Amino acid sequence: MASLDRNLRRDLESAVKKARRVAEAGARQSIEQLAVHHHEPWSALTTDQRKLRNRLRAHGRQLGDRLDERKGTQPIDRLVGECAYEHWHRLLFARFLAENDLLVEPQSGMAISLDECRELARERGLDWLVLASDFAQRMLPQIFRAGDPVLEVSLPPEKRQELESILEALPRDVFTADDSLGWVYQFWQADQKDAVNKSAKKIGADELPAVTQLFTEDYMVLFLLHNTLGAWWAGKVLAARPDLARTAQSEQDLRAACALPGVDWTYLRFTRENETWRPDAGAFAEWPRSAKDITLLDPCMGSGHFLAFALRILAAMRTVEDGLSASESVDAVLRDSLFGLELDARCTQIAAFNL
Repeated sequence: MASLDRNLRRDLESAVKKARRVAEAGARQSIEQLAVHHHEPWSALTTDQRKLRNRLRAHGRQLGDRLDERKGTQPIDRLVGECAYEHWHRLLFARFLAENDLLVEPQSGMAISLDECRELARERGLDWLVLASDFAQRMLPQIFRAGDPVLEVSLPPEKRQELESILEALPRDVFTADDSLGWVYQFWQADQKDAVNKSAKKIGADELPAVTQLFTEDYMVLFLLHNTLGAWWAGKVLAARPDLARTAQSEQDLRAACALPGVDWTYLRFTRENETWRPDAGAFAEWPRSAKDITLLDPCMGSGHFLAFALRILAAMRTVEDGLSASESVDAVLRDSLFGLELDARCTQIAAFNL
């Protein structure tokens, strides 16, 4: 698995922080032009714009922007944040899909490459990111929900172009690293987290998501998974091959003997007692006997980093134990084994996309 290079991580951090500032400025400008904050619509608004204004006000109240019943005014801070987040991440997810050859052209239902997307955009007289983000929205209806009013807000052209420029300036390697998505939301929250910490104010519901975002790096995730799921698997292998527990010359030999397709157990540790090897963390004999019966719950799911890494491991186990194809194994694990809890709804979007 390829982790994000430190220099690229800094580039991504700078890009995401800048994108949030640009997107929020653009969202505020557009939402104010629709008089969402005002006690009545501007006289120049069209019928469609007035309808969108009403929907945005209702959505803002759902987010926590409280209507002043006496004055008729309504703050828009939460609505602005939601609008900025959705517009930037629709572009960002489109680039992730395109760079990993997962972007699907909706009419044909076929995956298209980044070059093909650019060519298609030229034929239609569109910017490729505009086209790709439209495809991404159609592909991910549970993330970019149909009828979501914030996605119907048109950002000012100059802000949209600035967001596109920020995104295009990032090199391809940013979007093919395994941990990039995990860093994205921490960077999105970074400035707010710093502001909350410097304020020394009591942390409430509004501040909690920002101050609790802490991305767990790949090696930490893999160490924990390798010495739980991996130790359980190794225990099964050694139980089936007791001679291996006695004759293996090193931990590396044991890791190789217990390897799964695409899983090398780099961080799995063994210990030797009475001339016999065993997993250092134990074999978890109280666990289910088959991978199909294992369930994993991440109670602080965040961007789904643990779940995404566990998906590969559990899918490889299902392939070996149940003779399933790779795609069948992935479907089975997503259906039966992986669960997550998260207090920030935006993180659940990223986790779903990550998986």
